[in-house]
Amino acid sequence: MTETGTAVLAPDALDLLVGTLHERGYRVLGPKVRDGAITYDDLAAASELPIGWGDVQEPGAYRLRERGDQARFGYAVGPHSWKQFLLPARLRLWRARRDGDGFEPEAAGEDQTPLALVGVRGCELAAIAVQDRVLTGGSYVDSDYARRREHAFIVAVDCFEPAATCFCTSMGTGPGVEGAYDIALNEILEGEHRFLARAGTPRGAELLAELPTRAAVSADAEAASAAVAAAAERMQRSVQTGDLRDLLARNLENPRWDEVAERCLTCGNCTMVCPTCFCTSVEEVSDLAGTEVERVRLWESCFVVDHSFLHGGSVRRSGRSRYRQWLTHKFGTWHDQFDSSGCVGCGRCITWCPVGIDVTEELAAIRSSDGALA
Repeated sequence: MTETGTAVLAPDALDLLVGTLHERGYRVLGPKVRDGAITYDDLAAASELPIGWGDVQEPGAYRLRERGDQARFGYAVGPHSWKQFLLPARLRLWRARRDGDGFEPEAAGEDQTPLALVGVRGCELAAIAVQDRVLTGGSYVDSDYARRREHAFIVAVDCFEPAATCFCTSMGTGPGVEGAYDIALNEILEGEHRFLARAGTPRGAELLAELPTRAAVSADAEAASAAVAAAAERMQRSVQTGDLRDLLARNLENPRWDEVAERCLTCGNCTMVCPTCFCTSVEEVSDLAGTEVERVRLWESCFVVDHSFLHGGSVRRSGRSRYRQWLTHKFGTWHDQFDSSGCVGCGRCITWCPVGIDVTEELAAIRSSDGALA
């Protein structure tokens, strides 16, 4: 029995997938083992994928582990998100060089090569959708982000190996892939090592048709569904989301903010690894000789004191106020601005917090003490 709209790829077919994307002019990006972590970088061939590698994550801890198999996507998520390519950490807006007594301006001249993102998880696809709403869905569109996003080709991957810090099931973003993708893959390790592939767009279907496939049967679909269901069952963390916005709004003076502030270093790691945080600042930089100046856009963090600087000083000077701003915005007032949560449950902020602050624990603590100040 054939499963309609799906096909099965052998692991070696990923080489052709990556090669075909290169031939079509894409800059292909995907997961690779580098510097003791699985990071996203330029992918020359599928052989560079983290074959046989997984990860172990806990609050404030991350390490690689050998899986003992040939899984290409047998890990959760690493320190980097796809945001670094769609909303770069540093973007030159313009540059000017001295020309006699004046300056000659130059356009930004950023690389126009379209991007192909290989290995996008469900939580990450949801994060891209969040940034789409923030940066292109309102009256003021970020033109650079819109250009990168419009032409991006997305190869998504269902997750079958969640980390201990993941809670995507609570946020409705995984472990299966839902949303806008060109091709979605489900890696099946049971029995024959294979990928169940499905196309989400006409260009995805066109590319998939060029790859060596066999027709999918019901056993393939059942194995793929079972892997995703098992991943959901192994999720160790959860968040009650139904009333979070109102819960946080009425607990702005909860003593828990003081407790977390005693541990928080206000380093901003959580905002840097978060796939949905979008704050930026603009700076002008000149060289020492005074012959060249450029204006650049940089990632910014609400944990920086000057992030809230108004005439006369910063509004949020304490670590308590900055952590509260981040958490209440991410899980609460984001709904007011963008009609969704700002969290996708990827768990990066937990893993990469140097002191292991766990947002699921903080939200649960606020919930358990809700009303104590009344």
